Amino acid sequence: MQSGRISEHGFLADGRSAALVDRAGSVNWWCPGRFDAASVFGRLLGDDAGHWSIRPAGDFRTERSYLDDTLVLRTVFHTARGSVAVTDALALEPGARGHDIGVRSPGVLARVVAGLSGAVPVRLEYRPRFEYGRVTALLTDDGGVVRATAGADRLALRGDAPLDCVGGEASARFTVRAGETYGFTLGFAPTYGGGPPDLPDACRAVAETVAGWRSWAALHGYRGRHREQVRRSAMVVQGMTYGPSGAVVAAATTSLPEQPGGDRNYDYRFVWVRDFSLTLQALWRAACPDEANRQFSWVSRAMGLIGDEAVPIMYGVQGERDLTEHALRHLPGYEGSRPVLIGNDAWTQRQNDVLGEILDAAWLMRHYLDPMAPEVRELLRGMADRAAVDWRRPDAGMWEARDAERHYLSSKVQCWTALDRAVRFGPRLGDPPDVQRWAAARDEVRAAVLDRGWNERVGAYTGAFDSDRLDASVLLMPLVGFLPADDPRMRATMDLIEGRLGHDGLLRRWGGDPAGFVICSFWLVSCLALAGELDRAERLFGQLAGRVNDLGLYAEQIDQATGEQLGNFPQAFSHIGLINAAGRLTEAAERAGRMTAAPAVPRGAAATEGARR
Repeated sequence: MQSGRISEHGFLADGRSAALVDRAGSVNWWCPGRFDAASVFGRLLGDDAGHWSIRPAGDFRTERSYLDDTLVLRTVFHTARGSVAVTDALALEPGARGHDIGVRSPGVLARVVAGLSGAVPVRLEYRPRFEYGRVTALLTDDGGVVRATAGADRLALRGDAPLDCVGGEASARFTVRAGETYGFTLGFAPTYGGGPPDLPDACRAVAETVAGWRSWAALHGYRGRHREQVRRSAMVVQGMTYGPSGAVVAAATTSLPEQPGGDRNYDYRFVWVRDFSLTLQALWRAACPDEANRQFSWVSRAMGLIGDEAVPIMYGVQGERDLTEHALRHLPGYEGSRPVLIGNDAWTQRQNDVLGEILDAAWLMRHYLDPMAPEVRELLRGMADRAAVDWRRPDAGMWEARDAERHYLSSKVQCWTALDRAVRFGPRLGDPPDVQRWAAARDEVRAAVLDRGWNERVGAYTGAFDSDRLDASVLLMPLVGFLPADDPRMRATMDLIEGRLGHDGLLRRWGGDPAGFVICSFWLVSCLALAGELDRAERLFGQLAGRVNDLGLYAEQIDQATGEQLGNFPQAFSHIGLINAAGRLTEAAERAGRMTAAPAVPRGAAATEGARR
């Protein structure tokens, strides 16, 4: 049978890859090489694409949770004959602590089965399928270690119960009594150019991973509102960080649909420049400044010198540029949602809003950029120069339209952001004539947005110049400081967007969007907080915070009618939205004199936001 619902999965991470485990103890997704590598377990996208399950042999019910301050998952199975717990971890490097976690992870998935009561028959089923399910490797028993090699990858599985190999599968049946423990370790390594897969003791690997995550959590002392939700979301964002480079991927999966059976099924296992400013803010608000510094270093290396061409909008986790998209035609897709895609052709698009995201992020971190390195100065100058020209050009917009380029309002506003931040930097970034030129262009953009972005008949700022279509992306206008949230036209726009695109606290991006888009909903929370409507913003935040799955995880979208989570999972953008909205609520409460806690954003940091997809 195919895996369960998207939201039925838990998320494991080790700084280079992610695994998803469902309530029934089945690992249905793992790309062990790195986030965007080929899967060895891909049952999310097709029955025959591989999985590894450990569960009771009979009927059961489950409860699960993360171990405190970790991404180590504990699932308890209750049966008529007793209870067992399965603890799952993608192992961190032994001894790695604090900001060193995830940099040199060993490529190990560790699972520990512990008897809690009675005597429970347990069944293990191991079906690796390499290259997104294209290749079935012959499994061989090598002195109690089950080995599999296919093409560029190899796996080795060792456990405390005998494993029977038949062709491309291995299985085990064993009974776990109260007080007994069975450990299983699955190691990954490239076929060539490296040593064999690492196979540490499973219990020790889990204990080291718990200690590593808790040491990281201990360094981050967010003291604003909604601390537990912010703490969990910050850990999810850290889990989606590729340790060697510091880049944060948009999601752990590919081709999970915006609408079951639909065809908008994209690969999100890459790094969007658009996420950059929001990610930095989220890490900043969650008291993770070291991660923020790594993020800025990564993007400055990836982008290089900015010329006359369109600014790149996304990269692979090590800065790769070519992310050409193609379909995996052998896979049926999640609930028949095809095509199943790897790569993402959005990498070829012009999306002018990225200019604002980079300069906004630089302004946020301006104190850390003093003195400014020559390569950073060149990057930011190039961005400002491009914004002064490109704001007049149509683009694909933040939702990455594939039909035609338009004059999207959010792109114009973010070009204004780029120019505004460049002017604020002043002589640190440019000579007086440069600053004057940027200021003049900034004022031109502002006048054009206020004139052509407002639709008198609709009574709102719309998604593109001279359009009558509402779009939730215009909520970023107060968030980047383009307009006050209580500006009459902005306030009217917020009300209209909430009334026409919202339902039960969830906002769609536009009228034809199939589901609520989580970060747009959190943008509305932030806008309400900025407008001084703290009680209303808090109520909306509470509704949204209740939309997570039982482990505190968000996908990209949520069906407004059923509450089902949709799209790639977990989605960094959604968790970033929660963190930044909680920060806005904290700041609003401080302004209203309702709390005296330490600020959610360090003093001197800009409180601005960007946008995406």
